[in-house]
Formats: sequence, C-alpha cells, structure tokens
Amino acid sequence: MRLSRRGDVDPFIVMDVMEAARQAEDAGRHIIHMEVGQPGTGAPAAARARLAAELDDPLGYTVGLGLPDLRARIARHYADWYDVDLDPARVVITSGASGAFLLAFSALFDNGERVGLGTPCYPSYRQILRAVGLTPVDIPTTLDQRFQPLPSDVATHDLDGLIVASPANPTGTMLNRAALGALAEACAAAGAAFVSDEIYHGIDYDTRPVTALQVTDDVYVINSFSKYFSMTGWRVGWMVVPDDHVRTVERLAQNMFICAPHAAQRLALHAMDCPGELIANKAVYAENRDLMITGLKAAGFDRFAPPDGAFYIYVDVSAHTDDARAFAAQILEKAGVAVTPGIDFDAARGHRWLRFSYARSTADIREGLDRLSDFMAGRKA
Repeated sequence: MRLSRRGDVDPFIVMDVMEAARQAEDAGRHIIHMEVGQPGTGAPAAARARLAAELDDPLGYTVGLGLPDLRARIARHYADWYDVDLDPARVVITSGASGAFLLAFSALFDNGERVGLGTPCYPSYRQILRAVGLTPVDIPTTLDQRFQPLPSDVATHDLDGLIVASPANPTGTMLNRAALGALAEACAAAGAAFVSDEIYHGIDYDTRPVTALQVTDDVYVINSFSKYFSMTGWRVGWMVVPDDHVRTVERLAQNMFICAPHAAQRLALHAMDCPGELIANKAVYAENRDLMITGLKAAGFDRFAPPDGAFYIYVDVSAHTDDARAFAAQILEKAGVAVTPGIDFDAARGHRWLRFSYARSTADIREGLDRLSDFMAGRKA
C-alpha cells in the first residue's frame, strides 16, 4: 500500500524516552521521570467528584465549538487574569492543544506556506506543519535573547506566519508585553499570521505571563487544560480566534473532530473553579524549580537560562558531550533518570542540550538530583 509524504515526520523523541523508561520499570528498576512535561498531580479532586455525579447523563456530542458554559467560563478567565474583555463567541474548545494546532494551521495557511518557529521549540509544531503540507522555518535563537524570536525575523525569513510560546517549551522563558507587542506588529506589517502558544500560563514564578490578547486581537491564542489544570490525559484545550475566523474554524472542527470529548469539557469547566488545589500545585513547581536550579548547578549542569515559567530547564551540556541522545540514554541506564535530548527541540544544535522537567513530586526531584550528582561524580572518577 502506498504512503503519503505527509506521514514522513520525525518521531516525538520524548515519547521514545518515555518508552525506554517504561521498559526499564517493567524490568524492575525505579526510574525518576524528568523527561516529560506531565504534572505529577491529576485533575483537581473536587472537579472529578462533580463530574462523577454527572456521569448518569448521556454525555453525547456537544456543538463543534464546545460547551457554551465552558466557553463563557474561559472568557471570564481572561477578564479575571488579564483584564481582557473577551466575547465567548471567539472561544473554541479543542481536543487538546494538538487539536487546536491542526485547526489553526488549516484555517490560516495554504499548502507550502512558511511558518516560523524560534528554535529550540516544541517539536510537534514542526511535524504537524509538515503533515498538513506547510513549510516549517527554523529561526535559531540564543541564550542571550532568552531563546525567543525577534521582530526582524518575520521579514528576514519571509514568513507567512509565526508561532511563539511564552512560557516556552523547552526553555521556560517568557515574552514581556513590549516584546509580544513588537512581534505582533511585525507580523501585521508583513501580512503574516500570528499564533501564540500559552499552554503554560498559570505556571509562572516571579512575573505573570502576558497573553497576546492584551496586545492584539489579530492572533490565534492556543491554551490547554493539560498543564496548569493537570488534565493531560483528558485531552481538552481551547483557542481564541478573531471574530471573522470563528465560522471557518467551526466548519473545520465539525468535520475534523465533531467536538472535543464531552466528559473532558465538563471536567475542565469544574477544574476552573478549584483554585485551592491549583495554587497548591504551583507551589510545588516553585519549590522544585529552586531545587533544580541549585541541584543541576551542583551536579555540573550549570549553563542554562533560569526559567520564568513552565516546569523545564534547558541545559547546555556541550562541556560533557556532543551527542545528547546517547548521553540521555547513558543517564537513564546508569542513573535511572529519564531526561530528554535537545534534538527533539532543535535539530541543528540540540545535540549539545538536554531538557530536564520538574513537573513531578518534590521527593522525586530530590532523588533525581542526587542520582544525577552521583552519575556526574562517577564520570569524573
């Protein structure tokens, strides 16, 4: 049987690392998971209890744009967090952020158009773009610019669109209001679409993130219930689009997905009203972040930009290896700690970088750091 070139995409390497870690666990080993951005907590208990009480309902299809109550609650969320007056009609509920990216790329771009990505970046941007017939354009960024693209990159790379993430994966760095506004203006001047990935909003430390909706309405904002709301496996997210794009996105959503899972949408609605549990989760990430910054430096992993948000640290390991994938495999084998090689995020330069996630429990982070320190000491012996 023939195959389409659309399927000729790279693997999501962190998933391969997860599988190697699972095999080690099946063999009886205890693995510390620093490879995947999955909160160690589940969805808020109070939200799960409310959903359980609703499961006698049929939970059939919802309308393509999502439960009206959830869309209205998300609009209120923007008022509460950002002082943004958002029409709920502009909110689209999606099958995770991944579903939102498929909808956004399908609505915004024609085949072959060029979409810029500031590397290192979330690898699935690139692979989804390729799978739908678009051209991902890597824009190398630097530690000095905190791994974020510059407004001049839009014209320099002749882009039809630009994706930014703040807080970013894998680096945890953020764009302030002026920087985000300058990128939006550069896209508008070039006639390029602007897409803002905001799935790590809520997981911040010293400075609150800025939503692109505070600087422009000519943007697709993508968010998810996976991270701050700890709902990774429920696969529900959302997207905010300009008024005149709603019907286009609705038609695509109806045909591609029918709707996001009904039970997940209801759980998401309830999770938004569980601030106590969510704030407690964030306090764990903050403690883990402090431990990681200190512990990684002590172990010899000392070249990184301290993260503003999310739960990752992206480390330059060129002093230790020029093959991050082999180095990550060695760390898993010798130390029992799963980490992600940078080639997942930057194909050109990632062989000198590792990403460490601190999304799990504080006890796991402490144990993982002890193991990493012992591993590095053993390499010097």
